[in-house]
Amino acid sequence: MKKIFFTHFNYGTLKICYLFIAVILFNILVMGTSGDPTLKFGLKLYVSTTGNDGWSGKLKQPNMDKTDGPFATLRGARDAIRIMRETKKLLKGNIAVELQKGVYELSEPFELETQDGGTDSLSRVIYYGQTGSEVRLTGGRNLTKWELVSDKAVLEKFAPEVRGKIYQSDLSANGLKDFGSPGGGGMELIFNDQPMWISRYPNKGFVKITGLLNENPVDIRGTKGDQVGKFNYDDHRISKWKTEKDAWVHGYWFWDWSEQRHKIANIDTTKNLIEVLPPYHHYGYRLGQWFYGFNLLSEIDEPGEYYIDREAGMLYFYPPSEIGKGHAYVSINKNIININGVSFLTLKGMILEGCRETVVKMENCTSSLIAGCMIRNSGDWGVTIKGGKANGVTGCEIYNVGAGGVNIDAGDRTTLQSANCFADNNDIHHIARIKRISNPAISIFGVGNRATHNSIAHLPHMAIYFMGNDHLMEYNVINDVCYESNDAGAIYAGRNWTMRGNIIRYNYLHDISGFEGKGCVGIYLDDAFSSADVIGNVFNNVTRAMMIGGGRDNNVINNIFINCVPSLHIDARGMGWMHDHPEMWIKEAEEKGTILGTLFNQPPYSTRYPKLINILNDEPSAPKGNVISHNICAGGSWDKARGFWSTSVEKKARPYLTMEDNVVSTNTEVEDRLSKSFVITDPLFVNPENPEQGKFQLKADSPALKSGFKQIPFDKIGLYQSSNRVDWVH
Repeated sequence: MKKIFFTHFNYGTLKICYLFIAVILFNILVMGTSGDPTLKFGLKLYVSTTGNDGWSGKLKQPNMDKTDGPFATLRGARDAIRIMRETKKLLKGNIAVELQKGVYELSEPFELETQDGGTDSLSRVIYYGQTGSEVRLTGGRNLTKWELVSDKAVLEKFAPEVRGKIYQSDLSANGLKDFGSPGGGGMELIFNDQPMWISRYPNKGFVKITGLLNENPVDIRGTKGDQVGKFNYDDHRISKWKTEKDAWVHGYWFWDWSEQRHKIANIDTTKNLIEVLPPYHHYGYRLGQWFYGFNLLSEIDEPGEYYIDREAGMLYFYPPSEIGKGHAYVSINKNIININGVSFLTLKGMILEGCRETVVKMENCTSSLIAGCMIRNSGDWGVTIKGGKANGVTGCEIYNVGAGGVNIDAGDRTTLQSANCFADNNDIHHIARIKRISNPAISIFGVGNRATHNSIAHLPHMAIYFMGNDHLMEYNVINDVCYESNDAGAIYAGRNWTMRGNIIRYNYLHDISGFEGKGCVGIYLDDAFSSADVIGNVFNNVTRAMMIGGGRDNNVINNIFINCVPSLHIDARGMGWMHDHPEMWIKEAEEKGTILGTLFNQPPYSTRYPKLINILNDEPSAPKGNVISHNICAGGSWDKARGFWSTSVEKKARPYLTMEDNVVSTNTEVEDRLSKSFVITDPLFVNPENPEQGKFQLKADSPALKSGFKQIPFDKIGLYQSSNRVDWVH
């Protein structure tokens, strides 16, 4: 397929050209598109890799003038629409721009601004890929010239067994000079549609910190370390990094849920001591924590590894398959598409890939949609939505991005005005390649947003992170997440009394156990987070499935726990080791009349969440108002701790809990078998040997149903078929 670059025109020249084109385009009326005959267009334009931005944008026909046809670039189509609007030569109705099959290599991000959107729901602007064809927008530059490394000085860096297998490409000779930093946001190599990895050791896993100098000791509730980035190692292979030009380390330096990249300042091979450049890790460094080295020329020893010599402008690569038959490119652009202040816009049915930062950035838009796209191979987020209302990402597949999948931050926490933005029906997997922690599949902040019907899998840390009010998280499937972290949650929120009205409903979480099997959490309401409704979820083989960390007014109702160890963790940390946070919030309320910046006892908070009005007079540090009822637990343990955690349901928290009408199977461990908060009996699954195969349905005579349990609508959970799903678009 032919590759093209966006052509740069002077806008004044374009305007003169398009005045003539506008007259032609005014007469174009196309009813429907291939693949979606229900849409009616007032105008339809085409873009092709063989087009020309000086043409009319019409579809090429056999009898057409050879000097007319589709545009060459998205920018050409966008600017033609702008000209027609300026000259009032547009009909009402949807405006469609169809990209024909091919790869569109962008020299800069495609920018859409306020004038580029539609006017209402019946007059949208739609950019879409030709149905049934592969249409790619890439922010990369192809690399076609490769040769085997022959420089003896370089060859000596490699292990003998890989000499003669590593290739080099001269980036400087290709006019490439901006390589960015290996610590993040830098140039990456993509080969055969997969991001390759910067050379590292060990190739998989980590090495451990074996000693600290304790130059500035730190003690966090009995967990001790050193705030200075100097630490010992006992792996002799690390010593040879001393001669590397630009060696880095990436580690979980103190806590299992906090990581950072450091450039190495010095390696003392006599003391087996690594010293990293500041800024040092916020929490410090701890004995036994894990790290690996990367950006090391000498460690190219596995197919797929590469290294960029930033001084020489040379890329070294050990290809996983024959390099002459593969397709290689490096990421150049920061973004693929930037959308600012646009209304009634749809981007659909394209592959968006190969940039250094976020693929699609949407800011202050209205009713704009990313649908049925494959979003991959970026250095940061897939899609970010900032501000605006009713914007969404639906039916997309997002994978191999460097950070998170979809980040939504919209809605007003002062007025509690909902934004109604959403991530729906997306398949998000194998992300957070570079930024491993706190870069989930979906983040939702603000007010009134939702994450629904998504499939989320294979993430090193959390799946859904939410902060704010009145969010909805339902019908998602989440598995194999938090695999590189502990004390982490698949669905997580923390440290707030005022972020209320959130619903976590009808999700299926399974096979989640944390790093090295030490355990993590399914739904984690951390550090006094309050007032979430956790209803109708299924937890299957999840360590510490449901956790209330000292919070208030949470409802855990009608959930199923299968082989979870334990199913519940509830504590009173606000009355104990975490007392300082509630005390700060109370002090703020007394002095300023706010809690964490919110006017908690005045409208709209007082009317929407009446339990906040008198919170200061109602044992604010206590875990009051939590309800655990009508749940089912089979296998594993109900409320009995094992291993990493010393307790499951803290004794100090029990008097504040309402626990009733729960059904616990006879093969489940319990802390207090005499408790009246549950009954020990067979819940009677339709398929007791494999409840999942039976869709977690209960027999008609189940004691749980008789006590008020409602069947889980398991058939509705997960992805659903839609014309906006990437599977059906392509």
